[in-house]
Amino acid sequence: MKIKFDPNNPIIKLCMTGMGLEEGGNSDEALAMFQKAWEETRDDYERFIASYHLGRIQKSTIDKLKWMETSLHCALKINDENVKSAYPTLYLNIAKCYEELGDFENAKINYELSNATKGAPTDDGPFYHGTKADLKIDDLLTAGGNSNYKPELKMNHIYFTANINSAGLAATLAKGEGRERIYIVEPTGEFENDPNVTDKKFPGNLTRSYRSKKPLRIIGEVTDWTKLTPKERREWSDKLAKNKGEIIN
Repeated sequence: MKIKFDPNNPIIKLCMTGMGLEEGGNSDEALAMFQKAWEETRDDYERFIASYHLGRIQKSTIDKLKWMETSLHCALKINDENVKSAYPTLYLNIAKCYEELGDFENAKINYELSNATKGAPTDDGPFYHGTKADLKIDDLLTAGGNSNYKPELKMNHIYFTANINSAGLAATLAKGEGRERIYIVEPTGEFENDPNVTDKKFPGNLTRSYRSKKPLRIIGEVTDWTKLTPKERREWSDKLAKNKGEIIN
């Protein structure tokens, strides 16, 4: 069974808080938050995430290398298809550290490992799409809808995920007055990692988020999933309102 990325996981929430502090220019507070996340980790998955963020924020190349290698070590121990999407990024960061330290042999090895672990998504689902639209089995979801994050933007792709938590969040944030729905979908053509989340907040594509220019066919509906609490809804709505990032369309 593949690991499910949960945005409400305590360690992930601490890292998200740390990233918010970092974006606000509070590097020392961000470092303390990532350190707190590391100290509270309970398994290799959480250690892989916390150590990655500790590595990113280090000023010393040696310290950055230590934490990036720790993150990779934890990721390799997990041996999860989802986590494997982070391998190219981790190897790349490690290669850059070795290069900065003048160790060109180890830099070359890790650059090669980064390239060797890249590739098109091989995820076989099941896939989900969160929305407030009332749809039926065999309906097709197509590109061209308005973005949940920038309503004035028409999207060139249709987005979906293999993570039901992410689909639930998308349903919560979707525009409209209908009830939140998660549809089970199947792509009708090629798809790619969503570049808006891949290697942005977390290494690789941990949320298993994808997009396609081809339609998605609805093949079912999930009627029972863990919905966000009112507090979590407010937190995500606040984050959405403050989001100034560009959307790769």
